[in-house]
Amino acid sequence: MNLDNDTQFETREVEVKGKKGHKKGMIIFAIIIIALIILGVGLKTLFKADKDVTPAGPYIGTIYVEGTISSAETDTFGQILSYQHRWTLDKIDNLIHDSNNKGLIIFVNSPGGGVYESDELYFKIKEYQEKTKRPVYSVMGSMAASGGYYISAPADKIIANRNTWTGSIGVTIGTLFDFSQLLERYGVKTKTITSGANKAMGSSVTPMTAEQESIFQSLVDESYEQFVGIVSEERGIDIEKTKKLADGRIYTARQALELNLIDEIGTMDDAVKSMKKDYKLDNCQVVDLLYEDTSFLGMLLNSKAFDGLISLGNIGGGDVSAIMNIVNNENEFPVSYMCEALKK
Repeated sequence: MNLDNDTQFETREVEVKGKKGHKKGMIIFAIIIIALIILGVGLKTLFKADKDVTPAGPYIGTIYVEGTISSAETDTFGQILSYQHRWTLDKIDNLIHDSNNKGLIIFVNSPGGGVYESDELYFKIKEYQEKTKRPVYSVMGSMAASGGYYISAPADKIIANRNTWTGSIGVTIGTLFDFSQLLERYGVKTKTITSGANKAMGSSVTPMTAEQESIFQSLVDESYEQFVGIVSEERGIDIEKTKKLADGRIYTARQALELNLIDEIGTMDDAVKSMKKDYKLDNCQVVDLLYEDTSFLGMLLNSKAFDGLISLGNIGGGDVSAIMNIVNNENEFPVSYMCEALKK
């Protein structure tokens, strides 16, 4: 009888060790995966390939701005993001110097993005118009909000799908958390050494002063004035009227049409027909200009098999998932033309 009890005890001990060993093994596996991702992302810059074929004859180019407008090219796991900022700017540059190109249609399906990146793309679109004298149309998908509207404003014609949500004209600096009272409740004290009273402003462990709030508000206000000025100028709307409608709210396509924020309600096909008719471009092909990473590492990092490996790394307590959540939460725009309600 005692022998049986000892045997059962040993069996339980082996089971516990087995579970601990399994979890430890998964943690090690996750660390190896992360290391491979970092290595892969670094090597990808050496082996990137872009499939780019344009016709020999006259054509209208279509570029897609989908997802957050940012300078990031890959996500945490090294997978290609839907919007490629540098590629988009370079592609418009190529169109500027391509005599076969006769027009540009930008399909926008974005909740917005960084102030800097949105403004950079806005200027590139303006450069295309000024240097080529060719038409630019913006076609809005399910959403073209904040920065998505910002880059659409200079278009010669804005066409929104009847189910488009647009507008959200405004600026956000994001949500700044203050955990100081919570830390005090648990007896946690913090001390941040700075060179000035406002060097660490925005810290989540120190209450924000009135002066610091005023500083942050000034950053937002300046970007807001820039946004409103562009909408007023590009759409021919009085500045005071623009400010009234630019309170950050989202508009439906029909509401946006009534406010002169868009020109028509329609589809991509409608935009193509309209551009061909308005600018006598019936002989032009319509070419979708799409970013495609055709490198071996690109195919590996974007494959379903790789997604499976990442999923395996989440087994055993979600260690990788927890790490990546922290990274993603920290990777926010300090000041952005972003519609938080539509941000994915």
